[in-house]
Amino acid sequence: MNFVLEAKHINKHFKKPVPFHVLKDISFQIKNGEFVSIMGKSGSGKSTLLYILSTMDTDYEGELYFKNELITGKKNDELSRIRNKNIGFVFQFHYLLSEFSVLENVMLPAKKLAEKSFQEIEHNAMEKLKMLHIEHLANNKASRISGGEKQRVAIARALINNPTILMGDEPTGNLDSHNSENVFQILKELKENEGLSLLIVTHDIDFAQRTDRILEMEDGRVIRQ
Repeated sequence: MNFVLEAKHINKHFKKPVPFHVLKDISFQIKNGEFVSIMGKSGSGKSTLLYILSTMDTDYEGELYFKNELITGKKNDELSRIRNKNIGFVFQFHYLLSEFSVLENVMLPAKKLAEKSFQEIEHNAMEKLKMLHIEHLANNKASRISGGEKQRVAIARALINNPTILMGDEPTGNLDSHNSENVFQILKELKENEGLSLLIVTHDIDFAQRTDRILEMEDGRVIRQ
């Protein structure tokens, strides 16, 4: 079976301020092109798990496989490369650089990866903006666009390196219902048209119920998947 991501017996402990077993024996897989949501109360370990799956947190026990390759134990520069090339991120807060234009914000991860020329990156960034119907905002300063538009720009930026999987931590958490619905439809189209895998932490039950599968977390465990 082709899994884009596989977690095997992931455990995570916080040492300070007191020892705490935050993730307990978590195992699951995400198939190519699957749209999976993670739900659970605050403090159930959702965001902690996402940071491990995204290779940003390497202090855990267990094994993490990306496209059937073991990535646990790889050096930071290698993980950084895997992450930049294969994983797109969308957070609750868009983290756009307000003084940069929309186009410049979208280009940033590709410039960091440095595999293409400036012209190619600029062209690709415009293509992503077109895909999300916001190409008319390309030259606007990021500080001058609406909240819903900012989240679309954040999605375009997450897609610039053509990742295998898009991960989101409450990407609709700050949006009203109209913009939340827009973001959901964008993600659904990316799955259907681009074959993108998606892993989204959300509190929004309506959002989660329309994804392919819900991983439900409670007290650091996956209790349903």
